[in-house]
Amino acid sequence: MILPVVAYGSPVLRKVCEDITPSYPNLEKLIADMWDTVYNSSGVGLAAPQINKAIRLFIVDTVQVAEEFDEAEKEKYPNEKPIKQVFINARLIEESGNTWPYNEGCLSIPKIREDVQRNSIIKLRWQDENFVEHEGTFDGITARVIQHEYDHIEGKLFIDYLSPLKKRLLKKKLDDITKGKVKTDYRMVMTK
Repeated sequence: MILPVVAYGSPVLRKVCEDITPSYPNLEKLIADMWDTVYNSSGVGLAAPQINKAIRLFIVDTVQVAEEFDEAEKEKYPNEKPIKQVFINARLIEESGNTWPYNEGCLSIPKIREDVQRNSIIKLRWQDENFVEHEGTFDGITARVIQHEYDHIEGKLFIDYLSPLKKRLLKKKLDDITKGKVKTDYRMVMTK
C-alpha cells in the first residue's frame, strides 16, 4: 500500500526516533508499504518519520541510481556498491573521507534541491528486517543516501546543512510546503 509522505513542517520530522523490537506491530507490512511508497514517489530512500512513524527505520535502494550512471559518473564513483537494504535501529559509528557537495532533495520537501556537503565514507551499525545485526562501511552515493535517511531518524533535514542566507532565500518555498501549497506526483499529508 502506498502511504502519504509527511510534509515539511510536521513535528515528527524533528523527533529523534525510538528503537524498535521484533514485536513492533505489523512491521513486515510496514516495510513493504515503505518500498511501495518510495518507488511510487521515485525516491531512493525513505525514513519512517516521513510516513509519520517516529521509529528508527529507513530503507535505501541505490541500485536504480547506479544503473542510470553515465560513463562520467561511473568514472567519478568507481567504488560505488549499490544496495537495496532495510535499516533498523541504525547507529552511525564514524564519518570519514573528504567532504563533497551533492545536489540533494527530499520527498518531504518537494521541489527544493540544494548542494549539501557530506563526508564521503560512513561506518554504520544496524539490524536488518529479521533483526540480524550488521556493521558496514559505505561510500559514494550510497553513503550519501544513507546519511540523508539516517538524519531523518535523528530529527534532521538536509536543509539544516544550508547557510543562513540560503535558508532565508528558501523561506517562502518552505512556508508554502508547510501550508500544503505544493503539487507532487505522490500523496502528501501535513500532520500538526
